[in-house]
Amino acid sequence: MLWLPECGSTNTEARELIGQNRATEGCTVITDCQTAGRGQRGNTWEALPGENLTLSVVWRPVFLAATAQFRLNLAVALAVHDWAQGLLGPDPALRVKWPNDLFYHEQKLGGILIENTLNGSQIHWSVVGIGLNVNQVNFGVTTATSLALLKGHAFGLPPLAEKLLECLERRYLQLRGGQHPALHAEYLSKLYRFQEWHHFGVNGQPTAGRIVNITDAGQLVLEQTNGQMRSFGLQEIRHL
Repeated sequence: MLWLPECGSTNTEARELIGQNRATEGCTVITDCQTAGRGQRGNTWEALPGENLTLSVVWRPVFLAATAQFRLNLAVALAVHDWAQGLLGPDPALRVKWPNDLFYHEQKLGGILIENTLNGSQIHWSVVGIGLNVNQVNFGVTTATSLALLKGHAFGLPPLAEKLLECLERRYLQLRGGQHPALHAEYLSKLYRFQEWHHFGVNGQPTAGRIVNITDAGQLVLEQTNGQMRSFGLQEIRHL
């Protein structure tokens, strides 16, 4: 465990450990203040200092082919969901939003950014970056929430970090044990707007459809109103 009072990005720090041959599987970089956190689609991740969990875990999933790297997202997203469910209870409003955000109703509770290093056709190293809104109660957007807002009280961060790492390890061992089909099915069962008709932005154009599956490559499979099935990558589709 490497604790930093402040850093630009825990993912960047973890990747530097790998580059310096100082990383071991499971090592974790955690900070109270992340000044240049990154999210999906090139977005930034903003968190007030000392109020939330921002950390990165290093894994070495050499058992996974590069073409199957989205399986890591399944395991991590479910681990984060496990963590939140342990605090909020079995609430159907708690969902994983594709590819790997944590949502409560229509608001974001956390985000995940996984960066993989490949060695030929296999994954060599993975840096699993996680940001979770815990004690922050004021946000610059209305689409974010936190545990403190949902539960009405603040939380001690160290016990929550320890519990999160336990959840991550359990799901990672499940993936390493070859239980991908079970992870995939459980991910779909917790997926935001799964099997619900909804409007999406597809290559900039509004399209009605419903999510029916996720491919092994991580593409969203959408059934459109004309019955046609189409698969979309991260940069091709958005929830509206």
